[in-house]
Amino acid sequence: MKAITAEPGRAGSVRVEEIDAPEPTGGELLVEGLALGICGTDRELLSGVYGSAPTGRSRLVIGHESLGRVLSAPPGSGFRAGEHVVGVVRRPDPEPCGACAHGEFDMCRNGRYRERGIKELDGFGAQRWTVEPEFAVRVDAALGLSGALLEPASVVAKAWDQLDRVGARAWYCPAVAVVTGAGPIGLLAALMGRQRGLEVHVVDRVEDGGKPALVGALGAEYHAEDPGAVLAETEADIVLETTGAGPVIGAVLGRDRPYSLTALVGLGDGARSEALDLAALGTRMVLSNAVVLGSVNANVRHWTTAAEALARADGEWLASLVTRRVPLTELDTAFEHRPEDIKVLIDLQS
Repeated sequence: MKAITAEPGRAGSVRVEEIDAPEPTGGELLVEGLALGICGTDRELLSGVYGSAPTGRSRLVIGHESLGRVLSAPPGSGFRAGEHVVGVVRRPDPEPCGACAHGEFDMCRNGRYRERGIKELDGFGAQRWTVEPEFAVRVDAALGLSGALLEPASVVAKAWDQLDRVGARAWYCPAVAVVTGAGPIGLLAALMGRQRGLEVHVVDRVEDGGKPALVGALGAEYHAEDPGAVLAETEADIVLETTGAGPVIGAVLGRDRPYSLTALVGLGDGARSEALDLAALGTRMVLSNAVVLGSVNANVRHWTTAAEALARADGEWLASLVTRRVPLTELDTAFEHRPEDIKVLIDLQS
């Protein structure tokens, strides 16, 4: 069978190659890989700046934004042949920290977790893969290839869950949310905000193309202007920052709103940005009971919540997020940066 592999640490090593088809063991599901989403992490693997192969091997099967069809499932697994599933990415560390030992592997305390397609475990970028039933999540087959959006949706579902948990420390009745960035994470964050009945504003630097229309179709408002101005105008109760860009984060942290909640879910390039007045920032946060939290990855419950959110969404709207569908035979083009792209999928069976 064909699989997409890379040699972590070596730039330009991603390729399609023939490998042996997996055999399910220990009650695993056997899954036919249908599609694979591409994100910044995959581009980092392509650049050789991130990732690690399984022990004793130099190459890693990449891919963590999965979608597949169950070919076989053992009795008692809770799954049956023909169902569409995705595979949860992260696994608890082998000698679990307290968080992993309690099933909260997305909150791992020691960094020894493993991640399929990224860190020490083969991923889902193959025409066949296996997965343990407890790390498989059913997705509505009516979504078609849009089901591959479940991984980024799970990241958003976790961020909303974390915001709810923090908000519950006191009276909590948010009305307005601002999402900075209109990439896949930002658009899915806006979707879930609208599903919660919130007034949602999305800020992005793109002035035309598909993003404003996608935001408008949700009943949200799109802004191609200074984030600080939008934050001041809307008096947002909640902000989800998805860009990782220093100036945008500075605008988000610089706002003055009592009892405000901010989730940082975007990853920047690590470049230094303008300095913040940390003393002033600390004073504002203390005096306004503000909270800023970071959120990464997702637990199984977040994947399940995300699957429910996608099932409730308009199917045509979700399909519009997939701006390119690339055959496996044209793998190199999947990693190209094109201004019009929102989400690129690789068709694993083409």
